[in-house]
Amino acid sequence: MNFASDNVVGASRPVLEALLAANDGAEPAYGADSFTKRAEEMLARVFERECSAFLVATGTGANALALAAATPPWGAVFCHAEAHVLDDECGAPEMFSGGAKIVGIPGVGGKFDPAGLEEALERYPRGVVKAVQPALVSISQVTEAGTLYTLAEIRAIADVAKRHGLKTHLDGARFANALDGLGCTAAEMTWKAGVDIVSFGATKNGGLACEAVVIFDKALAEDFPYRRKRSGHTVSKGRLLGAQMVGYLENDHWLDNARHANGAARTLSRGLAAVAGVRLPWPTQANEVFAVLPALVAKAVTGAGYRFAPWSSGSLPDGFSIGPDEVFARFVTSFATRADDVEGLLAAARQG
Repeated sequence: MNFASDNVVGASRPVLEALLAANDGAEPAYGADSFTKRAEEMLARVFERECSAFLVATGTGANALALAAATPPWGAVFCHAEAHVLDDECGAPEMFSGGAKIVGIPGVGGKFDPAGLEEALERYPRGVVKAVQPALVSISQVTEAGTLYTLAEIRAIADVAKRHGLKTHLDGARFANALDGLGCTAAEMTWKAGVDIVSFGATKNGGLACEAVVIFDKALAEDFPYRRKRSGHTVSKGRLLGAQMVGYLENDHWLDNARHANGAARTLSRGLAAVAGVRLPWPTQANEVFAVLPALVAKAVTGAGYRFAPWSSGSLPDGFSIGPDEVFARFVTSFATRADDVEGLLAAARQG
């Protein structure tokens, strides 16, 4: 069983059934179809307010376009030093924005705090022609360390951003997992906390290839249709994106998927913590488990056919080091994770 990522599994049945239902007949192209319109209306209900929603096929496309919408070529985006938009987008945000700079802020467990943001902003003073100009703050929710910002922490960061004239972006590739982990609403985690623009993920949680950029600031949405088209992310058969999002959101399927994935992660986390020599640097809050494994345990797990992702130690707490005979591993559960897969992995770990 592959626990290296939640991208390794396919699409959920309701999403596939929605795609098949949308496949019959003819619909207007380029997002003017009834399925896309319904998806946009459903997203507005999810966020409990009027908003502009733009469907794209990839998370990189969503993030790159979202950042570009709020950042000029001479602007700077501030994020965690290990954020996906900085480390894992192959320069797409920089390219789509025309050359904006991405500035990483250190922090334990994939999170930075308002003080760290203030310190970073001091290095890029406004009006100094030699410096890129602060434009946007981006937070990952769930973070790259599997942790969550509390609602108060999101608000505190967004308040700093607003005070300095910056917009706030939320990278929600695992948006539903974060909602389940916090036990809050989409509105509470975004615009009510000061967020202006969201990358709303579906692919990791049951979609085939579908994300949405959700914009609450009307000014940021005005030229977004042109940005999306120019970037190659306006799909001609847009109904097949719209249908995915409808199938994903309908009957709270997206939340059910996230609850299942998060529950499997909690079971895995408890089980690994009970294995001799295994150490967890922080609590499991969503569908990712980070653990320091003795080399023998790691060998037993992989030898039994279970895969995990070796991970960077850059966000570890002070004093929490990785020994020469240890492996820092990330395990990710999904809507398709089975209980016997989790138990099988734990049984293998105990053999190490």
